[in-house]
Amino acid sequence: MRVMVTGGAGFVGSHVVDALVTRGHDVISLDVIAPPAHAGPPDYLRQDVDHVDADLRDLDAVRAAVRGVDSVCHQAAMVGLGIDLNDVDAYVSHNDLGTATLLRALHERPFRGPIVLASSMVVYGEGRYRCGEHGVVRPGPRSTADLDARRFEPPCPVCGAPLAAEAITEDAPLDPRNVYAATKLHQEHLCAAYAREHGGPVAALRYHNVYGPRMPRDTPYAGVASIFRSALERGEAPTVLEDGRQMRNFAHVRDVADANVRALESGVDGSFNIASTTPHTVGEMADALARAFGDRAPRPQVTSGYRLGDVRHVFASPAKAAREFGFRSTVTFEDGMRAFARDPLRAAQIVASRTPVAISPSTSPATAMR
Repeated sequence: MRVMVTGGAGFVGSHVVDALVTRGHDVISLDVIAPPAHAGPPDYLRQDVDHVDADLRDLDAVRAAVRGVDSVCHQAAMVGLGIDLNDVDAYVSHNDLGTATLLRALHERPFRGPIVLASSMVVYGEGRYRCGEHGVVRPGPRSTADLDARRFEPPCPVCGAPLAAEAITEDAPLDPRNVYAATKLHQEHLCAAYAREHGGPVAALRYHNVYGPRMPRDTPYAGVASIFRSALERGEAPTVLEDGRQMRNFAHVRDVADANVRALESGVDGSFNIASTTPHTVGEMADALARAFGDRAPRPQVTSGYRLGDVRHVFASPAKAAREFGFRSTVTFEDGMRAFARDPLRAAQIVASRTPVAISPSTSPATAMR
């Protein structure tokens, strides 16, 4: 199968390329390889695939790249919470316009093969919560007053009682609460509209906190695991926001790449959580990574700081992906964190927030949350 991988030089995309080649597929990778995601062409780029150095918003370049492809794995995106709303136009341009340009080029063929989209857990907003009296409820965004007072847990929106967090499933209401999240949901909607027009399957894989080798370091768009890892390498204590008890799934990038290949080969349609089986807190992740650095490594410092774009708890059930295309995470949290302490990271170039960024995924969803 001839597969085009957008963002194929990036964190997740490059692992997807590796997994596809291992499975015997013919791959074309399209990536602009620009800051802040890359300081230059990464040394892990394969010599046995076709690389196209182009911006996904360049319609002529994308038209040429999609000729003859049987399937598309769309990883390219500007990720994370970024710096502030000065990034809003860049997010919309790279994520939404980039996706629209890709879909237009496919429409002109016309293309009816499978599309796999790298989506994100952030489309859910807050996760799933249950009130002892009112059952499953949807708390609203947390207020600045509550966060300043260190009331981090969202209360029941009906009675104000404490809530119990539960694993979220793909049929949950979608409630994006930051710019990045809004663009990821729009990508899902654009791809779904294309599928209705042409009849081919679209699988939106909602990644949950991806980590592993080739994550970018030292950039506002890097993932939480990379931020903690960089601090430990500098001999500094990782800074954990809120009280460190935010629940998340942490999925190893090799498992995420395997999910992409399985989804492409099976031609599934719909949305799927791509997550580890067992959730952990952000504090547990910071502790595990610090332990992996050895006894002399500084211990994580838990603060009461917060980011308004963050949500409290969001972790998932991966049962649908397991049932429909056989995905199961294989890298345990403990093994993954031990390896991540030694995994090579990718050098990134810091640029001003208004400068256009690379179309190349550097993470995982909820990347900027620490």
